[in-house]
Amino acid sequence: MGTMGLALPWKARISSLPRERGTRVETSEHFAGGPSRAVTDAFGEDAALAAGCRAGDLRAYERLYSMHGARMKNLARNVLSNPSDAEDAVQETFLKVQRSIASFRGQSSFLTWTYRILINTCYDARRSRIRKKEVASDDSETTLRPEPRAPGAHPSLGMALERALARLTQHQRNVFLLYEVEGFRHAEIAGMLDMTETASKNTLFQAKKNLRQMLEPPRSSAGAR
Repeated sequence: MGTMGLALPWKARISSLPRERGTRVETSEHFAGGPSRAVTDAFGEDAALAAGCRAGDLRAYERLYSMHGARMKNLARNVLSNPSDAEDAVQETFLKVQRSIASFRGQSSFLTWTYRILINTCYDARRSRIRKKEVASDDSETTLRPEPRAPGAHPSLGMALERALARLTQHQRNVFLLYEVEGFRHAEIAGMLDMTETASKNTLFQAKKNLRQMLEPPRSSAGAR
């Protein structure tokens, strides 16, 4: 069997594992009244990826990476503000998917489940980094400068937005990034962050409100004195 030629650190470890035979991925999603072709195709692709990964098929992992790897790295980079840490988080996510694929029961889409693992991995990386910074007591702000999200945007605006995002709560920042930057729907975000769709919408509203307050220039108070 041929492969897609991806030189990924997790490939050797995944390909060396025995495959499960006779396994099926049970899903809890049912479409009444006939779904659209696009929905059917997306659902079928998601189920096929889950089944392939569960069977230990390296080609399924390669397809998952080719379809979503760049987007996963972009999300991780936005959460972690460091390209190297983001790359490590994505690689670790694929290994975690392989190790825990047997626990996937289809209660959400396979992609949503995978992104939830990625986000939790980013959380762990952030906590680890904070602990290391506290021990070292060094100022690493300059080394953690993230890449700009919007090419062509004014540098000062990008830096101001980065500082404002860092002041949001973790949930507000992640919902904002997932919705506004990565383009996920609230239903998908709810599954990734283990919250309700309504909570996702409310969190986004509060995040935008807080960002506006932090980014708006202060009003002059000269006339009031």
